[in-house]
Amino acid sequence: MLQINKALARTLSAFGLAAIVGLVAGCGGGGGSSSTASTTSSSGSTGGTTSGNTSGSSSLVANGPVSSTPTSLATNQVAVLVSSAMGAANIPMVSVTVCQHGTSVCQTVNNIQLDTGSTGLRLTSSALNSTMLNALPVETVSGQAVAECMGFADGSSWGSVRLADVKIGGESATATSGMPVHILGDIAQSAAGGSNNACASPTTLHDTPFALAANGILGIGTAMYDCGTGCQVTTNNDLYYGCTLSGGTMSNCTDLAVPNTQQVANPVQFFASGNTNGVILDMPSVGATGATSASGYLTFGLGTQSNNAVPSSGIQKFTTDHYGDVQSASLGGATYNDTSSNQRAAFFDTGSNGLFFPDTPGILACADLSGFFCPASAVALQPSVTGFNSVTATIPISIGNWLDLRNGGGFAFSNLGGNGGLLAIDFGMPFFYGRKVYVNYDTASSGTLNVGTTAYVAF
Repeated sequence: MLQINKALARTLSAFGLAAIVGLVAGCGGGGGSSSTASTTSSSGSTGGTTSGNTSGSSSLVANGPVSSTPTSLATNQVAVLVSSAMGAANIPMVSVTVCQHGTSVCQTVNNIQLDTGSTGLRLTSSALNSTMLNALPVETVSGQAVAECMGFADGSSWGSVRLADVKIGGESATATSGMPVHILGDIAQSAAGGSNNACASPTTLHDTPFALAANGILGIGTAMYDCGTGCQVTTNNDLYYGCTLSGGTMSNCTDLAVPNTQQVANPVQFFASGNTNGVILDMPSVGATGATSASGYLTFGLGTQSNNAVPSSGIQKFTTDHYGDVQSASLGGATYNDTSSNQRAAFFDTGSNGLFFPDTPGILACADLSGFFCPASAVALQPSVTGFNSVTATIPISIGNWLDLRNGGGFAFSNLGGNGGLLAIDFGMPFFYGRKVYVNYDTASSGTLNVGTTAYVAF
């Protein structure tokens, strides 16, 4: 999921289509927001052609389930599954357990989207039972109950920030009073306020499983906090709000500065085990016709124990900025650079369900206005990326016909691509199939658009 954070100098309005189709996935009847995607993405398509296959092929049939998951998982591992569970394609899901801090009052929530493009755990309030929801206290700062309006490229998620212990696989994350977790949809939109609160304006709020095509989002991106210093020192930070809490109801929310340690954070960086410096995502290969499901696994920690060693050879390592962006990228004669003017170059994001890029190759667009591509035959492309460490590599990708793929009955696709008017290359979930991808975290509390000292992506 493409996270917007103005305090982090990340204005991503140009990425709206990628996030929208990343949620609904044009999944052949599933995904409640498909009509929104159609109307929005019709204006985002900039290719030379605007018509495509209207019905798709009836002869293409997706393969059955594919898997790279071992027979048993270690305590620092968790299963990742792409399936039809929530009706959307290429959405990797994990299970997360939340507990009232220091107690055994817990609930495991399935179908949480695994997202390398954002930071922090966000759960829809409707996915929690009433006992669990009531057991999680609302965080307070300066005597006010904390709420957050997290902006994603296709809309915002509004709700309280609560404290919980978080368990993923055999790992546990906690803090003095629990981890700050964003609960979506538990506060009325009418309570939203502040100087520039997008959640107070007439906009789509992605606060339900229906809207998210998931029960929540587990953001495991390179940053530790979802805002950092900007929200700690600036009251008008566009993310955090202080509200009046009375009788369990939050109201009259307005701008609030929130210390780093009380911001929604990446739970992995707070694991008690020490497997905190990064993750490894291993997903199986998916053929050209797709698969009905794809199961892989996520390993926590890099070089902290025998099952998470980083190879000294055979992979390429690309250092990134604080937010996981490489220095530059190119495709079809166009070059994109990570700059201080909010321009991104390329990033690797399991929260986007396709490969999204400016349509400089002129690929045929689907007639359903989904924003996906529908070429008559597969299109092979050779984008390249360069890290801040000057390492450059070409990453071959293939773009198939979305309508044909959809009609084949699959939910995992390695060749799903689209054009959202992006000024960068979004290597979404298709990139991760058939690869073991290493993500090393930036341990700084905040960052700039310059290269960090620790963050990298390797494969």
